[in-house]
Amino acid sequence: MAKSIQCRDLFRVFRVFRGQIAVFRMNHGGNIYRFARRLGCLPEQVLDFSANINPKQAVDLNCLQDVQLTPYADPDYGLLKQAIAQRYPLPAGVDIELFNGASAAIFALLRSLQPQDLVLYTPLYGEYAHIAGELGCTVHNVNRFNHLLADIPERSTVIFVNPSTPDGQLYDLQELLAAWQAADCTIIIDESFLDFCSADSVAKHIAHYDKLYVIKSLSKFYGCAGIRIGFILAATAAIKKLHRFEPAWKLSSLDMAYMQQALANTGFIEQTRQQTAYLRDLLHQALQESALFDKIYPGQANFLLARMANGGDGYRLQAQLEPSRILIRVCDNFEGLDKSHVRFAVKDEQAIARLADSLFIVGATSVAHSSLGD
Repeated sequence: MAKSIQCRDLFRVFRVFRGQIAVFRMNHGGNIYRFARRLGCLPEQVLDFSANINPKQAVDLNCLQDVQLTPYADPDYGLLKQAIAQRYPLPAGVDIELFNGASAAIFALLRSLQPQDLVLYTPLYGEYAHIAGELGCTVHNVNRFNHLLADIPERSTVIFVNPSTPDGQLYDLQELLAAWQAADCTIIIDESFLDFCSADSVAKHIAHYDKLYVIKSLSKFYGCAGIRIGFILAATAAIKKLHRFEPAWKLSSLDMAYMQQALANTGFIEQTRQQTAYLRDLLHQALQESALFDKIYPGQANFLLARMANGGDGYRLQAQLEPSRILIRVCDNFEGLDKSHVRFAVKDEQAIARLADSLFIVGATSVAHSSLGD
């Protein structure tokens, strides 16, 4: 990768390094609008490594030109459900409930279940802990890095994200599923990033255990975070109970039409998996060659988690990347992680090359600063 360095760029980053650093904090990736306002640029000028969204789309927006906007959308989502069932075959006795994104699915499901004891396998993103606090649940955090097979309360509700975030590890859940079922737990598996991996869903186990729920996101894999569609797979009776308190018309005609076309592009699946693996390797190389990180977690999704060397500060790194208009995700609000942990989404080759150059500048500046200190 190119390692050219402009003197003016080195000076700009050096000035940030030497002076006061205004901390830019995010509770969730992808807030390019606030970041752009802060920098005085347009949102489309931000290079967003903070949000784990496929840089490619399965269909062109022109597919929406013939969508009829005058009538109400189908409140039963019939055609979209057919498209989902073709893409994700439903086992016998399993049904789906659609939502305006996976986040909405998370909130609706926990509101419906009203769990007393909630087991979170951490680190994981903050939506779960947030709604647990609102519902007054007793939260039990299990550090999956160190205590994956820890004992948990019987008849509790367990939440596991697979592949995990922010590190992207893909787990074989067979042993855990058996332990959770033996403890009569309600099981929620969040598979929002599973499509990026060549791995099977646990949804097939719903037919044998009706307290299993699987959450899916379509926006991430299909590169359309602005199209908010997620869904829950569960036993038919469980879906009927969940559906009772759901409003009609949660999805617009435009949302449904776009996603039906995207799901129909079956060639996009393997193409994306191969592309993601290739670009993830490029990203890993960029992070490794920067010498700014002492650990890069071996993720299998469309992002990588890295730990800064010598207890480095991710917010300082974010400030140093601001001249390049690069937004990253500092992971100190993930349970068990701190501000030395930074997540980078897999982007296209040009974006990764820009990141590599910017990280090289930061590294060179750090060396220059250390030399001056000596």
